[in-house]
Amino acid sequence: MTGYTSPGTLPPEREPTPDWGQSLSGGAGLALLHIAYAHAGIGDWPTAHKWVKAMTAHPVAAHAEASLYQGAPAVAYVLRTAGQPAYTPVLARLDQHVAEITRTRLVRGHERIDRGALPELREFDLINGLTGLGVCLLQAVHADPNHPGGEPLRDVLTYLVRLTGQITVNGVALPGWWTANGPSGRSDPRWPGGHANLGMAHGIAGPLALLSAAMIGGITVPGHADAIELTDWFLNFWRCGPETGPWWPGMISAREWANAATDQPGPQRPSWCYGTPGLARALHLAAQALDAPTRVAEAKVVLLACITDDAQLDQLGDDSLCHGWAGLVHTARRMLADAEPGSEAEALARLEHRWRHRRTRATRKLSESSGMLEGGAGVALTDLPPGTGWDACLLTTPPTGVPISSPGSVPTHTEGTG
Repeated sequence: MTGYTSPGTLPPEREPTPDWGQSLSGGAGLALLHIAYAHAGIGDWPTAHKWVKAMTAHPVAAHAEASLYQGAPAVAYVLRTAGQPAYTPVLARLDQHVAEITRTRLVRGHERIDRGALPELREFDLINGLTGLGVCLLQAVHADPNHPGGEPLRDVLTYLVRLTGQITVNGVALPGWWTANGPSGRSDPRWPGGHANLGMAHGIAGPLALLSAAMIGGITVPGHADAIELTDWFLNFWRCGPETGPWWPGMISAREWANAATDQPGPQRPSWCYGTPGLARALHLAAQALDAPTRVAEAKVVLLACITDDAQLDQLGDDSLCHGWAGLVHTARRMLADAEPGSEAEALARLEHRWRHRRTRATRKLSESSGMLEGGAGVALTDLPPGTGWDACLLTTPPTGVPISSPGSVPTHTEGTG
């Protein structure tokens, strides 16, 4: 792992901040890292289990605002990625929590739609909302087709189908995921009339990627394909730039919506969370779900234009997984994994070379931060080969789950969930 010190093998004696242990941006993210190390054969299960014990040392947060990245769903996601029989009893209790959280959030979401009100980002997004809960459920169902999460998963997909429809506010027709707030999720005078968020982390690319991943896995609900088509059309309408260098705005303001044109003069940084790489991956999954080979190729062309554009790459100011180099490189690896010798493979190789060069001479500071999205743990995870299953939480890889196996020497006691 060139340029980075591997995060420590022992959990801290005390949590740096409240709820750190149950966050994918904290202790749960480090547990996920060591589980992925064990799967890849460069770590061991006893070390991974020490992190799992630290993650579950306190009662797990199972309140209605828990999400894929925080609380019971995050812990369930990490344990299911492990695929260890020792964790089955705890997972069964966590799954009950996840199902109840999902039901509560779905009731709120449908009631809100029935009222004709606009959603908050955290209602539906990947990081905090129902898309993230859907990832957790899809992972469970793929690991065990008989898992009871199948019904709540279909309920989430049904909600997302409804979300992609149209909503009318004060006589103005808006996409159903338009929010009255700013990108921070709070009221913001800089965003009068709110905005439409296009990103993977907090915008419509996340729901599109989940709907597509579910369809690829053979799980569908009424209106599923139409919702993917509509969202695909929407994103392509807001695609900017020439054919040789397409890009998207991260967000659309009310002014831009009224004018049907973006004010943004050029592409933003090419990040997983908001930039072209995340959007290209969502469209790539959508094309696969709809069995549209031409669109699959078009999504790759978009990514290739991005990763070969020095002006875009120069905007990346750090190495993080969320909005830096690691997220860009990881997304490119997943999209171009099947690249044959030629332009795709050459472009990826050049990107990898630039990434290696950057890491040999630059920022060690991320190694001092343990977070997955913004710290060294996330960069370390991107170094691992495909197949460990850790990155379904980014929707760069469709959730597949890890069937429970018998790996041998793993401690059999995990703390309770509370």
